[in-house]
Amino acid sequence: METLKRKAVDSPGDAYQASSLKPPLAAAAVEPRAPTTLAAAEPVACVHDVSYPEGYDPSASTSRAIAGGADASEPAKKFPFQLDPFQAEAIRCLDNGESVMVSAHTSAGKTVVALYAIAMSLRNQQRVIYTSPIKALSNQKYREFKEEFSDVGLMTGDVTIEPNASCLVMTTEIWRSMQYKGSEVMREVAWVIFDEVHYMRDRERGVVWEESIVMAPKNSRFVFLSATVPNAKEFADWVAKVHKQPCHIVYTDYRPTPLQHYVFPSGGDGLYLVVDEKGKFREDSFQKALNALVPASDSAKKKENGKRQKFTMAGTSSEESDIFKMVKMIIQRQYDPVILFSFSKRECEFLAMQMAKMDLNEDDEKANIETIFWSAMDMLSDDDKKLPQEGLIKCLFATETFSIGLNMPAKTVVFTNVRKFDGDRFRWLSSGEYIQMSGRAGRRGIDLRGICILMVDEKMEPSTAKMMLKGSADSLNSAFHLSYNMLLNQMRSEDGDPEKLLRHSFYQFQADRSLPDLEKQIKELESERNSMVIEEAESLKDYYDLLQQHRSLKKDVHDIVLSPKHVLPFLQPGRLVRIEYSTDEPANFSIDENVTWGIIINFEKVKSHGEDKRPEDSDYTVDVLTRCSVTKDNSGKKTMKIDGLSSIRMYIPKDLIPVEVRENTLRKVEEVLLRFAKDGVPLLDPEEDMKVQSKSFRKATRRIEALESLFEKHDIRNSPHIQQKLKVFHAKQELSAKIKSIKKTMRSSTALAFKDELKARKRVLRRLGYVTSDDVVEVKGKVACEISSADELTLTELMFSGALKDATVEQVVALLSCFVWQEKLQDAPKPREELDLLFYQLQETARRVANLQLECKIQIDVESFVNSFRPDIMEAVYSWARGSKFYQIMEMTQVFEGSLIRAIRRLEEVLQQLILASKSIGETELEAKLEEAVNKIKRDIVFAASLYL
Repeated sequence: METLKRKAVDSPGDAYQASSLKPPLAAAAVEPRAPTTLAAAEPVACVHDVSYPEGYDPSASTSRAIAGGADASEPAKKFPFQLDPFQAEAIRCLDNGESVMVSAHTSAGKTVVALYAIAMSLRNQQRVIYTSPIKALSNQKYREFKEEFSDVGLMTGDVTIEPNASCLVMTTEIWRSMQYKGSEVMREVAWVIFDEVHYMRDRERGVVWEESIVMAPKNSRFVFLSATVPNAKEFADWVAKVHKQPCHIVYTDYRPTPLQHYVFPSGGDGLYLVVDEKGKFREDSFQKALNALVPASDSAKKKENGKRQKFTMAGTSSEESDIFKMVKMIIQRQYDPVILFSFSKRECEFLAMQMAKMDLNEDDEKANIETIFWSAMDMLSDDDKKLPQEGLIKCLFATETFSIGLNMPAKTVVFTNVRKFDGDRFRWLSSGEYIQMSGRAGRRGIDLRGICILMVDEKMEPSTAKMMLKGSADSLNSAFHLSYNMLLNQMRSEDGDPEKLLRHSFYQFQADRSLPDLEKQIKELESERNSMVIEEAESLKDYYDLLQQHRSLKKDVHDIVLSPKHVLPFLQPGRLVRIEYSTDEPANFSIDENVTWGIIINFEKVKSHGEDKRPEDSDYTVDVLTRCSVTKDNSGKKTMKIDGLSSIRMYIPKDLIPVEVRENTLRKVEEVLLRFAKDGVPLLDPEEDMKVQSKSFRKATRRIEALESLFEKHDIRNSPHIQQKLKVFHAKQELSAKIKSIKKTMRSSTALAFKDELKARKRVLRRLGYVTSDDVVEVKGKVACEISSADELTLTELMFSGALKDATVEQVVALLSCFVWQEKLQDAPKPREELDLLFYQLQETARRVANLQLECKIQIDVESFVNSFRPDIMEAVYSWARGSKFYQIMEMTQVFEGSLIRAIRRLEEVLQQLILASKSIGETELEAKLEEAVNKIKRDIVFAASLYL
């Protein structure tokens, strides 16, 4: 393997550790190190492996001849720089006419392999397809390739340029659509390049990659470009099996521009280097960073000040905010351009506003910006020129979506938070997410080092930080799922067979591959279970079952009594509470749970990220001062819950930060417990004191009393070592449950994945009249085949109900906006009456479609499905279709400009699909109406070319 020597980088380095960020910045305090060169650079190695299909003989390979490379003594393309080993290895595979998956970090130079594949195809007069996940990236690659090769076309749905070119750049969705329609292009394709193929794990769109790869032309070869994935070999094995051809894997962890990772503690004064450019985690530096965190509970005043500092708007004392200080330091030290990742669009805008007073550009740069900016602005109308715009980007606030799209690396990447809300809960960033975003730092050939800065605002375990900063990339796992559009297209295509697609899916491949491991697990678990010998097994089982019932009933009572509805009035500071906590023992089978006592300090409502809930429906956290031994669950949180409230309240000091104050308070609690040692601490009575009026509560308490009576009389209760016997019995039961679960997984793996769901979905299509009993696609099915950017069944049903024919063009546009708008808005204006009637018609259609699916055994939440169609931007889109200016429609809604533009662009996609659908069934009148709708919305700044692409 080749080796290269590379330079190290100019960066903040150790000199920045705990350097001051308080303005004005003293140059002496934060002087960066001079550029240095590593004495002996690490070898730039790569791993090269190959997957062969079953029964394949490598010595009899005809791949080279297929690729047209047999007579090519000269390389298809020469590069003006020395290739890295992984690039050279991948190109050798291409020269041999064999497929290759290149798995490497962002900015490592994967595009070199794509360029060579294109050059080779053009030299050999073959057609090559280049696919990418998003239109913006396709546009960017088209411009790059057009400049290099000229014989290049673009197909994105929005734009079609030179569709007969030898090299066609397109989105993966367009490639999938061409395959389903049996396009002539399919018969001419020698090479298909899938850029960002790790997108296949995307929950919503990942299935498109699986469909496209499975259906690809039989004689084509592939280039897969991916971020680092630990299971690249598994992916290549799948490709080799499906296409009966070798697939090479070239994998490298090498970063052309090494990264340094810093922590900035909230409210602190500096940066702390926690992972150096050699990948070493500095635990001492990390601990210093955490110790520099300004404690949130220092005082109410500090807490409020902290909030003001973090979210100060421009125009006030914004120089106090951490973000402002951070950006100012980055610009002054010339570590721009910088991307600052935030996990909500609203916060991105809010933080960016804090920079309004900061001048980021020199005089010559300002002149440059003027020229570039106004030449682009001249294409806009006078009204659109008045909209607030950005100039030359040095500081970009972005959500994480940006990191998987455009090729816009920066010198520095800042994480404004290290926790994100994933739709269900707040959690730490995964190592895979961190790798994806931090990979934007460091521009090859420009920066010697990339800089990553984490802004940490809460205590974080070193193990959590290590996992985030040093963990592995996320595995490439299948996100395959069935859709009606997929099934209809499969049924309609020449050799289409939904079952064949399922059998060849990566999902099925991964399920089948896991079988040997599952069989091994079962044998080990059965051996462990059989080694457990239990005396008095039958009697023990009876007693164990009673205990399980008792535990379940106690939980029911606990959930009723301690629900916010009943407990909120009694959570005053100073009230004694009984706490149930876990122990280091595997299970405790005593009726008396492990309990201790504590004292309430405070309680607060858990912030919700959906619609506001009523107090009794919300979740609350209660701060309790106690002394007990606890275990930790996987998330690192201590596992304990309140088991009962005492009628006793005590005085507690206001400031509990000092250790001696806490100790004194706990000693007073212990004195109270001693006083009531004989009769027990008095508890609030659920019915008399807390006014719990519930039939379920009374029924459960009666059953608990009956069970406790049975315990007293049970013949095994006083058996020697009863607790130990119960633990062994419990362990055996747990093993049996685990074995049963694994066997169920194996049964579903050996059978065809999604087999039952496939039957159910076909049942739905037949009931709605989309296909015949022989799976022949009917007229309604042809329409649904064309719809992939909206819910195909609901939209097709709406179209056949006559709703689109009867409505005006503007009303149609407004109605279709409900299919593309997914964000939840607070206090969105109710649409006017005629639009509201159309929306009601849409809801009724959606409810009918959902109920039918439920009847056909499809798992669906009817109300959630109906509520997924939202009317929030109907008025704005209606006005846009009637000719309003963009600034006017922005005054009608609280949404972000970018969100509304994206929705209108997606709306145009849906309209284009409906136009094709109308054409396919001869609905010329509706086709004309939809084309008019496109003309009305496709204008001005909403569809202007992006300035930075």
